[in-house]
Amino acid sequence: MKNGSRLAALGGVVVAGALALSACGSDDNTTEASSSNAPSSQIDCAKSSANAAGSSAQKNAIEEWTKIYAQQCKGANLNYNPNGSGSGIQAFTAGQVAFAGSDSALKPEEVGPAKQRCQGSNALNLPMVVGPVAVVYNVQGVDGLKLSPETIANIFAGKIKKWNDPGIAKENGGAKLPSSDIKTIYRSDESGTTDNFTNYLHTTAPKIWTWEKAKKWPNSVGQGAPKSDGVTSQVKNTAGAISYVELSYATNNKLQTAQVKNGAGEYTTLSPESASKAVTGAKVVGTGNDVALKIDYTTKEPGAYPIVLVTYEIACEKGLPAEQSKFVKSFLTYTSSADGQKVLTGLGYAPVPDSVLTKVQASVKALA
Repeated sequence: MKNGSRLAALGGVVVAGALALSACGSDDNTTEASSSNAPSSQIDCAKSSANAAGSSAQKNAIEEWTKIYAQQCKGANLNYNPNGSGSGIQAFTAGQVAFAGSDSALKPEEVGPAKQRCQGSNALNLPMVVGPVAVVYNVQGVDGLKLSPETIANIFAGKIKKWNDPGIAKENGGAKLPSSDIKTIYRSDESGTTDNFTNYLHTTAPKIWTWEKAKKWPNSVGQGAPKSDGVTSQVKNTAGAISYVELSYATNNKLQTAQVKNGAGEYTTLSPESASKAVTGAKVVGTGNDVALKIDYTTKEPGAYPIVLVTYEIACEKGLPAEQSKFVKSFLTYTSSADGQKVLTGLGYAPVPDSVLTKVQASVKALA
């Protein structure tokens, strides 16, 4: 089957879901954002539609951007399938989508297939959303739980099994911790959120968390749930549960979130502002127009929340069919603009810091 036919077939599957999501909205905050975050300047609209897939962590941002873009650009629409970072990259390299969303930059083994998909041109990692990773839990009567990297690692490694364990109690003086079992929940599908969370654990507590970072959860402690929605639902409905999920899911579902100890020794409350502080010091490790980043999980920046992921759009620098190329450049020009970025805070994300965003904008401008 040719790429065009394959895209049309995929579009037929995804469009129904996209339209349903557009009609329902994610939550009340999303609906309000549509009216209050209309672009202050005219979008250079594409006149076609495109398919994309990948990160479920950025789903709420993509939905909001798509609604605003479609309102401004009549007849143009993005059909986004939030099927996980791993599946999105696979769909991209197979030529089934115009770009992919991923919570981590392309791995070395993914670069070759991506370049082949781009007709020999480079596939760029373009940071578009800062998604703070919340440590969410469901323990009645315990608000403002404080956790260090070592304690989080011990919990997810299965070494701390009870909520009133001395390790947790020491960090939460005066809290009435129950003697009930801790029930860890992890992503069962390949996920960029898992990749970032396991990287955080391995970087900050390597003697406890001995597994390398991975998109697939590396141990059998606890219970798996698919995608961000599945994890959120499982935590919400399981007393004693603890997991990791992107902040917008925690916010939209009113889940308890832990304060996490950073490299400066502070227990930091998660917010878009505290997450942005952690990304400000990130290093650009990509070359040319590639803006892949390396996050410092041990940051000593005052007030920085240390567990953050940067969600990328993986896009061809060149090599797409003309209509797809024009749509991708137009859409990403909007999402990387000041208007596009200001949408994020109201959805539980953090905007990309200006020091990085200027590089992203230059790379999007160079797309052809």
